[in-house]
Amino acid sequence: MVNISNHIIIEKPLTEVRGFSSNPENAPVWYQNIKSAIWKTEPPLGLGSQIDFIAHFMGKKLSYTYEVVEMNEKVFIMQTAEGPFPMKTSYNWEYIDESSTKVTLRNTGHTKGFSKLMAPLMSIMMKMATMKDLKNLKKILET
Repeated sequence: MVNISNHIIIEKPLTEVRGFSSNPENAPVWYQNIKSAIWKTEPPLGLGSQIDFIAHFMGKKLSYTYEVVEMNEKVFIMQTAEGPFPMKTSYNWEYIDESSTKVTLRNTGHTKGFSKLMAPLMSIMMKMATMKDLKNLKKILET
């Protein structure tokens, strides 16, 4: 089981952070490992929307489809509808003040297709990559 969580404070209003980070078209811009995001359903983004992602992680090319399962002002959750292993990604945005937002990015799932011995390494690698992604998001939004 993979269960990782990272957070960062971004010096931008919550609405701006939420708008950018929840837009699938921006994922290849701030996620280091995501190479493309293509709408499988028609925009705009809403419950049931599906997006095909291509990523490279731990030397492997991963193709998967995420479906939006929860979406409101403070939470955005997608889970795999199709892909190499079941995964859920959640974004939580917390209002700090008018110009600051805490972003928490969490990934949970089962490492189907990977050996049980590789799961701890995969979790560590995902945690490191997620923190890099959040730092990249912060850099993009604050400059």
